[in-house]
Amino acid sequence: MSVLPAAERNPFEAQDPDRADIWTMLVQRDIDAFVAADWDAVKNDFVVDGFFGVDGGKKPNPDTWSMRFPGIGEYRDEWLRQAKEFRNTEFAEDPRAAIFRATRLEEIEISGDRAIAHKKFDGSIRKADGTLDRLLWQTLYFCKKTDAGWKITSFCGYLPNPLGGGTHGDGQTE
Repeated sequence: MSVLPAAERNPFEAQDPDRADIWTMLVQRDIDAFVAADWDAVKNDFVVDGFFGVDGGKKPNPDTWSMRFPGIGEYRDEWLRQAKEFRNTEFAEDPRAAIFRATRLEEIEISGDRAIAHKKFDGSIRKADGTLDRLLWQTLYFCKKTDAGWKITSFCGYLPNPLGGGTHGDGQTE
């Protein structure tokens, strides 16, 4: 029996089935599908009717964020574009393992049949040309529990990590 690396282990598996399902959807299934550029592997993870996605552009000021994905089609097309570009990149390490190492989903608030999941990226992937692909942003996923399980209803993504540019509300730097 093989043991998963720590970054690939679902931290909620033993004690919390709802959070474990959300983690599996937003981390394991998403990473595996992205690396394979396989939208079909994740397309059923969305509530299509009413879905939208906000793009924060990695900027701390919400006045600059945009409704870049008014529907699932726009998001699917961008997801596939990024996944195909990623697949065509030569890496000096296992990119799947590097994405898992960079990904954290530890905060999931559940209230009734709704959830907010805080997925954060902080890491890098070494490219074959010697450069680094820096992964540093976060996404808030809004989910709903349906008869078919947890689904993504919308998200606010590509937010800075940390949000707020590293300052406290009083202007003091962390």
